[in-house]
Amino acid sequence: MNKDWTKDLEHDEYEDDIDLIIKDAIEAVDITRPGFYVNLVTSSHFGNPVDYLQPLLEELYKENISMKFIDQCGCGGYVLRVWKKEN
Repeated sequence: MNKDWTKDLEHDEYEDDIDLIIKDAIEAVDITRPGFYVNLVTSSHFGNPVDYLQPLLEELYKENISMKFIDQCGCGGYVLRVWKKEN
C-alpha cells in the first residue's frame, strides 16, 4: 500500500481466530510500503494487541518498523499503528 491505511482484523472470521489475526496482520505490514503506516484493528476477544501481536512484530521486523498503541475502539476492538520505516 502506497498510503496510510487500516486493516480490519476485528469482525467475522477474526473474532475467534487469533492465528488468522496474526497471519493477516503480518501480511498487512508486509504490503505496507516504507514511509506509511497500517492501523491494525484487532478483536477485543484476545485483549490488547500490545500483549500478543506487538512482540511478534518486533521480533519479525526488528528496526524496520515502529509501533504505537492508539486506543480501544468504542466497539471494543483495539488499534495498533505500525509504521514501515524508510531504508
